[in-house]
Amino acid sequence: MSEVDLDYEVIVIGAGVAGIYQIKRLTDLGIPSTVLEAGSDLGGTWFWNRYPGARFDSESYTYGYSWSKELLDEWHWKERFSGQPENLRYLNFVADKFDLRRHMQFDCKVESMRWDDDQQFWTLQVSDGRSLTARIVITGLGLLSAPTPPRIEGRDTFEGQAFHTHFWPEEPVDLSDKRVAVIGTGATGIQVIGAIGPEVGELHVFQRRPNWSTPLNNGPISDEEMADIRSRYDEIFELCARTPGGFIHQPDRRGFYNVSREDRLALWDRLYDEPGFGIWLQNFLEIFTDEAANAEFSEYIADRIRQRVDDPAVAEKLIPRDHGFGVQRVPMETNYFEVYNQPNVTLVDVSETPIEAITPTGIRTTEQDFDFDVIVYATGFDAITGAFDRIDIEGVGGQKMADKWHAGPITYLGMMVNGFPNFVMLAGPQSGSASTNFPRGIETGVDWTTEFLEHVWEEGHTRFEATPEDEAAWVENVAMLYEMLLLRKGKGWFTGYNSNVDGHEEGVMRLNVYNGGSPKFSATLNEVAADDYRGISCE
Repeated sequence: MSEVDLDYEVIVIGAGVAGIYQIKRLTDLGIPSTVLEAGSDLGGTWFWNRYPGARFDSESYTYGYSWSKELLDEWHWKERFSGQPENLRYLNFVADKFDLRRHMQFDCKVESMRWDDDQQFWTLQVSDGRSLTARIVITGLGLLSAPTPPRIEGRDTFEGQAFHTHFWPEEPVDLSDKRVAVIGTGATGIQVIGAIGPEVGELHVFQRRPNWSTPLNNGPISDEEMADIRSRYDEIFELCARTPGGFIHQPDRRGFYNVSREDRLALWDRLYDEPGFGIWLQNFLEIFTDEAANAEFSEYIADRIRQRVDDPAVAEKLIPRDHGFGVQRVPMETNYFEVYNQPNVTLVDVSETPIEAITPTGIRTTEQDFDFDVIVYATGFDAITGAFDRIDIEGVGGQKMADKWHAGPITYLGMMVNGFPNFVMLAGPQSGSASTNFPRGIETGVDWTTEFLEHVWEEGHTRFEATPEDEAAWVENVAMLYEMLLLRKGKGWFTGYNSNVDGHEEGVMRLNVYNGGSPKFSATLNEVAADDYRGISCE
């Protein structure tokens, strides 16, 4: 094999939470590397999603990076669950503090990647017309970065303002006294509806399937509380590392059936009124595995919804019937259910009166025509694999990643793919990052990847690839974990359900996430490394 003059040793795709940390680690090692970012600036999720109500559902102080004490000491989180503008400021603060922006190239969407097996490098075709070469490609594409507009006839005919939440205009959108439609009541829709409900003239919410949701219970973080948090950061991050979801919430291990009904209700009442994911992740483990336990808890949440919505008929429409609480990613809300008590807000159940078309003036259902000034598509994302599918990735022998993953992702550790050498995914499908407090999982992935690459370079290897046998065993392990949990019956992005994407319709389950929990995933990565990177062939 002849020497090739490559543009970079490593190209990182995506300048979000993952890409920012990965380029920090690479440049600290002096590795010739760059980040290619499709957007006009860094931030990933927090650059694109500017819609009203966009914010963390992780406690802010558990979302920030843990790898710099100086950074932890300097940054003051203002809210318990920080909003998009502050989150974007944080990521810019990090990049500027460590002079990382000079290693990033913006407005550089990667359109295709081709592996040269003779010369052992990748060629990336970028949207600005350039071809760039690199020995290794690392993706930080984000789990929810491929928005899916609805497949509704006439979308291009609407004469008012219309956009997917992912592409909410950078300039403020004046919704006061406007007639607004929101299509979708998933996590994004729940945030948007709760935020804009009080300010619009009229709001019609078009709901296909309701989602379980519980209060975020957000609030400010005082100077005194922030000082206390700073003094406990080591303890906080150690706790996150011990919990299945990477949050500060530990499951209640007393056993659902070992606790009286009275005590169960007392726990649920307390958790419902506390901030964050406690109601989901600090609960009994049986709600994730046992049909009867899940049904009892789901009915408790249903009763809480009924208490908050004045119209009993509307309340019942907001209660899911096709899945139990917690078997899909649970959206957190702020005054979402109270919005439906406003006289200017109407819930339209499209399971009863389906949308037929978008018209020049609004939306037509089977029952009537509605006129609107603004239509907001809160119709979600082609989750986890969608961003990969939008890059034409060609591996050994011309094999396409999209073809290999047609029926669902196939990976080793959620980080590598056989047939696609010198390729690492920081938040790939079937990795721990896909089902945990994102930055906590990302730091694990970046640290492991960096140490692995150091091993590759020290040993003089130029090619690495997951073995087919270990890849198959990993997918089997992921499938087994799905079988243990009720989430296998869900229709959310954990199982790849999205009726706006071909092949992702109802009834087609995709093994998108690793459900073994953060501690087990981290332990597996450590075991693989200790066993001379078992399952990875290096040349």
